[in-house]
Amino acid sequence: MKKIILMAIGVFAFSVITSAREIPVTFEQLPAPAQTFITTNFADDPVLLAVREDDLVRPDYEIRLTSGAQLEFDHSGALKKISSRSGVPAELIPDSIRKYVTSLYPNARYVEYEIGRYTYDVTLSNGWELKFNSRFDVIEIDD
Repeated sequence: MKKIILMAIGVFAFSVITSAREIPVTFEQLPAPAQTFITTNFADDPVLLAVREDDLVRPDYEIRLTSGAQLEFDHSGALKKISSRSGVPAELIPDSIRKYVTSLYPNARYVEYEIGRYTYDVTLSNGWELKFNSRFDVIEIDD
């Protein structure tokens, strides 16, 4: 019985820790770097919805633009991810990645770009998913 109670407490504690609250915020409540990024790169695409995801450590921000593009920023306003069915602007992708993609997949658009701690991931309109390390060497390709 004691084990069951301890297990139930553990499951409850884990669920509380891993749950994040989503709170709608205004554009002005986003971190300054996120605001600058959006106004610089998506000036003609107004913010439809901005949400702060609170967890126990640091909040992240998810933004949806009127075009349907989705942006994710970390607590400091650094870009984490962009996704758009109509295509992520190529100029937002690092040059080394763009050169590689253009040489092998000249007709593909970027539909998702994600910046990890030590990696960069791009998903192309042809279904290929490419992962690059911090030196922009390809480390994984998925179809």
